[in-house]
Amino acid sequence: MITVTVEDPRQPEVEALLRAGDAYALSLYPAESCYMLNLDELVAPGVTVFVARDDQSRALGMAALVDRGDTTGELKRLYVDEAGRGQGVATAVMDALEAAARAQGIRTLQLETGPKQLPAIALYERRGYAHIENFGPYVGDEFSVCMEKALV
Repeated sequence: MITVTVEDPRQPEVEALLRAGDAYALSLYPAESCYMLNLDELVAPGVTVFVARDDQSRALGMAALVDRGDTTGELKRLYVDEAGRGQGVATAVMDALEAAARAQGIRTLQLETGPKQLPAIALYERRGYAHIENFGPYVGDEFSVCMEKALV
């Protein structure tokens, strides 16, 4: 059974997920095209970190919600450890994150991923995210794919 809770990212298991996510992204894209929030950014006001754990309390996946304060938010750092893949971890994290976003008054949720991350893109599409023009720091980056979903 997978449970998802809001947690402080400053714990060894979550930091290990962050390092693994960094390594994965850097294996696919140049460093300047990897827009991952670091630990200090993940504990900033307006950022909520969701961690998925199994029935033995092992951290299997995570994501962060950045509330922009204007009824929009951004999904960042979605990553599932190899041990958690194929078990619905990403879906559980996304369910929790989207529910929290709605509760916070976020009406539009955006995200950025890379074109080589086809399973992630397929997940987002299944969840109702539509492809949009690149926004913010992703404008002009050929390695960025931006999507958004209305949370109404």
